Amino acid sequence: MATYYEQAQEAADALRLQLGGREPKIGLILGSGLGDLGDDVANAVKVPYDELPHFPVSTVEGHAGQFVIGELEGKTVIVMQGRFHYYEGYSMRKVVFPVYVMKLLGVSTLVVTNAAGGMNKSFAAGDLMLISDHINFTGDNPLIGANDPRLGVRFPDMSTAYDAEYRAAARRLAADVRGEDGEPMRLVEGVYCGVSGPTYMTPAELILLARAGGDAVGMSTVGETIAARHAGLRVLGISCITDMAIGEELEPLTHEQVVAVANRTKPKFKSLIRAFVREVEV
Repeated sequence: MATYYEQAQEAADALRLQLGGREPKIGLILGSGLGDLGDDVANAVKVPYDELPHFPVSTVEGHAGQFVIGELEGKTVIVMQGRFHYYEGYSMRKVVFPVYVMKLLGVSTLVVTNAAGGMNKSFAAGDLMLISDHINFTGDNPLIGANDPRLGVRFPDMSTAYDAEYRAAARRLAADVRGEDGEPMRLVEGVYCGVSGPTYMTPAELILLARAGGDAVGMSTVGETIAARHAGLRVLGISCITDMAIGEELEPLTHEQVVAVANRTKPKFKSLIRAFVREVEV
């Protein structure tokens, strides 16, 4: 049976055959309601996950379930339209498998995005939050098990999980972003709490997470960032605050509501990501 590294290499080789010699340096993982950015990629090759060896299949509504590879702002990018989640029943190692595939294709910068609930009372639905750090409340870690040094070191440092230079660039670029209404974007910054899901949090759980230092909560991203840092990638993380998850004031929430707010926020989100891709040196 092929090792995890060998499986990632086989998937990367299969994907590389469809790239026509292009080598993406920037990878983007697009969360719920944010996948339309992949439609902006020029000269795109689209590869469904189920056409690649060893890949899981995305089962979440609003996730296209494919790679899009092409040019964005003059640079070759690889975009994940749809990600995998721990709550879908996949192991954490399976969830982060695409991160290692992107690394083996030559990616050195990863932009991870998600839809999240805002636990910081100064936030508002529709804000974008730069992720400054995260707290792993999933109960798992993708690096548990034997380590293959071809993928990364046994004990990767996480003191700078979300790149400080990338965050500074995003803050500066956000000052020039305007929405369709002409209003400037509201870019906040905070700590993302990753939980397993698929249930939304109880009021008591949200109060606990906020007291632990969390500003936003969601069901993705943490494992992907751990894998990216293990593989030596630099990471920019952005959450779309789709609802307010204040434990003391919690109201019922549906996935459809989350996607609806993400859709309204898309123009500013896409403008910020495109500006970052245009400027970042890879």
